[in-house]
Amino acid sequence: MFGIDCHTHTGISPDGVGTAGGLCRSAISQGLQALAITEHIELNRWFSEDHYNMTPRNKWEKFNYSEIMEKAMKQNSSIKDNYGSRIHIVSGLELGQPHADFGLAEAVMHDVRLDYVIASLHELHGKTDFYCLDYEKESVPALMEQYFKELLKICQWGKFDVLGHMTYPLRYIEGEHQIPVEIADYEEQIRACLKALVDHGCGLEINTSGLRQPYGKTFPTMEILKIYREFGGEMITIGSDAHRAEDVGKGVQEGIRMAAEAGFPYLCYFHEREPIYIKIV
Repeated sequence: MFGIDCHTHTGISPDGVGTAGGLCRSAISQGLQALAITEHIELNRWFSEDHYNMTPRNKWEKFNYSEIMEKAMKQNSSIKDNYGSRIHIVSGLELGQPHADFGLAEAVMHDVRLDYVIASLHELHGKTDFYCLDYEKESVPALMEQYFKELLKICQWGKFDVLGHMTYPLRYIEGEHQIPVEIADYEEQIRACLKALVDHGCGLEINTSGLRQPYGKTFPTMEILKIYREFGGEMITIGSDAHRAEDVGKGVQEGIRMAAEAGFPYLCYFHEREPIYIKIV
């Protein structure tokens, strides 16, 4: 099967299960050309609880991501040795909330073992992950405004490789809680984010996880992909956002069709922070 999966997690991520070997065997069995292992690194909890004078607000909220980073890099180096002759293994990370400390983010990304960095926004300043919010007590329009405001800061920084799962809050707002959002109300902010990505040479991910979740769509949707292309964007990755081996590669074919329909002739994966383009077939 033609395709790549540039967004996966193992049990090293707080919400993942299984091993990198399991991910690789699944990807190889499907004939994928490249697999990126991208453990969660939440930059706003890089240090200890004492450093932030905080305690976890839910069971997924971990601290000391500096330790998780080291485990991830050792794992990725080992898995390259074991499976690198059978599939392109990409040593990546999913850097959550890099705007918490852009200087620290840049230092983290200088690790020579890294091939690839996804920038993500899972939680807003002062709030928990969108997964954990009580939407009966939240203003959805206010959340979406704040989401795009913080996302724009990340896009304007632009030191990462690819923006992950743009419109992530809709996984829970529309998908899990069935609260409708008129995304057109945020078109100006969306366009500003996409323009900043293009200006900084950053890519956009087609995250297919929503296809197997109640949301039922990719992050982002076709409309947003086309705007990125309209601005001159060329760098598209596809990621299942698998948190277990069984989900590796899911939705990749749908993502490829979307990319082609939006006018992208190539997909890409990364090696030593440089994109490797493969023609869509």
